[in-house]
Amino acid sequence: MNVLGLSFGFHDAAAALVVDGRVVAAGQEERFTRRKHDAGFPAKAVEFCLRQGGVKISEIDRVVFHEDTGLKFDRLARSALSRGRGGIAFLSKACQHWVSDGKFFPKALISERLGLPRRRISSTRHHAAHAASAFFCSPFDRAVVLTIDGIGEEETFTVSIGEGTRLTKIAAVRFPHSLGLFYSAFTSYLGFEVNEGEYKVMGMAGFGEPVCWKELFALFDLSRPLDFRLRQEWFNFYDPEDHMYSGAMVDRFGPARVPETPFALGCAAGSVLSPENRRFADLAASVQRATEEVMLGLVRQAVERTGARRVCLAGGVALNSVANARIQSELGVEIYVHPAAGDSGCAVGAALGAAFAGTDRAHSPRTPLDHAYLGPEFSPAEVRAALEVAGIRRYRTYDDSAALVDTVAERLARHRVIGWMQGREEWGPRALGNRSILASPATAAMQALVNEKIKFREPFRPFAPSILMEHAAECFACPAELSPHAPECFMLAVRAATAAARARMPAVVHADGSSRVHTVRRDSNPLFYDLIAQFHRRTGIPALLNTSFNLRGQPVVGAPADAIETFGYSGIDTLVMGSYLIDKEDLV
Repeated sequence: MNVLGLSFGFHDAAAALVVDGRVVAAGQEERFTRRKHDAGFPAKAVEFCLRQGGVKISEIDRVVFHEDTGLKFDRLARSALSRGRGGIAFLSKACQHWVSDGKFFPKALISERLGLPRRRISSTRHHAAHAASAFFCSPFDRAVVLTIDGIGEEETFTVSIGEGTRLTKIAAVRFPHSLGLFYSAFTSYLGFEVNEGEYKVMGMAGFGEPVCWKELFALFDLSRPLDFRLRQEWFNFYDPEDHMYSGAMVDRFGPARVPETPFALGCAAGSVLSPENRRFADLAASVQRATEEVMLGLVRQAVERTGARRVCLAGGVALNSVANARIQSELGVEIYVHPAAGDSGCAVGAALGAAFAGTDRAHSPRTPLDHAYLGPEFSPAEVRAALEVAGIRRYRTYDDSAALVDTVAERLARHRVIGWMQGREEWGPRALGNRSILASPATAAMQALVNEKIKFREPFRPFAPSILMEHAAECFACPAELSPHAPECFMLAVRAATAAARARMPAVVHADGSSRVHTVRRDSNPLFYDLIAQFHRRTGIPALLNTSFNLRGQPVVGAPADAIETFGYSGIDTLVMGSYLIDKEDLV
């Protein structure tokens, strides 16, 4: 059975192909169109998935859209009409937008774009797709599944029991009570873009103290099991074109931060902040801590209610890596977080949910997703063609991967910065060693260099260490034994760095002494593992600084031409694509 899952219409459009219950391809549209957070119909992602799976569009048995637009519009209309004249104006504008974008009839749009009869096209609920992406990709036969985001059609949080190939929802919270929107409102107040800058709030939090987290936590009523209510006086969730916070929030915390205002000059511990920036850092830390406590409380209740000791997480809030680590450590549970936990991941969940609908475990074995390399890859001929189009005639090629690894490790040891493009592209927002910018973590100066001269982004933003799995517990507060499905494998857990790690790899340790750890196994990415191992032999450091291969405001590079362009515009010293190595001097 060939099932195509689609997510589009809001942000992060994507497509995924599931063949006989196994995810064979998944791609986010922005990687192909080069439009950040592209929300349009994912035509190029669909084209890639079909090509990768060797499937014709006529051979697709089912196409599944990731949400119920009828329910979504009903919520929008009810919310708008409850606000009087201003709400009516908002609803009129929303209707025009929905008509122009074909949102009222997504099945008709899909049928027209793909040339398939409507009987093959269906839709699921948004949070059902999130839940399916987490549970059906996990290695667990039984687990409690929590989905937490800003909002789906009307739900903002759900709890389900996953058993075999069945998911049964047992609890839900509905708009306007939303942990995701709570975080996004403060993201907006702190001067960052909603649905883009939430991870910057996590970075800012590392500079502050959570001085008012209890006050923020008290906004949530968690007295009823697997439920919560959020007091609304500080928020404005009804008009997405306006601030998500109200005047009451400004009255309490003072003027909001102006976007792009300088914050901190680096990530080092003890960084000096102005009084105004200290105020913002402390608020960010308080928002982060309150969010963690809410998540811990909800997961604790779900575990107690179901007796499950295995937890699956999805939804945008599940990308909160600090909270993920605390859930695992403090509750003593095993967790699985889908690598594309945000809305793009709904494409996978929509397809898997349909693939397993009405089946049982005995007849439909699941294939756990223990890596995120589901995107496109490029042949040597395609790389060479891209170099020729770019007018690059000087480069080196390596027939022996060991020689390539040795050459790159030597340059990394000399503090050269590498653009690294290998194999299939990662699924999800994290660079896991196939579309990465790599550098030595040995000096704090490297953190500033990569932020300012290569990524062209805010200097306070931290970087992750990609570390050989067998050395992770020596350097960070990770479990001694990590499964191939642990959140650290997908760069989705933040851990405290040991004193030795802080001293030997300061470029990947944040101001609060933590790191978002990425553990690397040889069986999942042998070339990247060998590169880190060779760097370890040369320097004694079993990790590399790893960040996504893109410039600020751009999607991660998708094709060789994208990598060449980013290489040319940035301060990257050497570009490695497959077996091809190009130095910046070769561009002259």
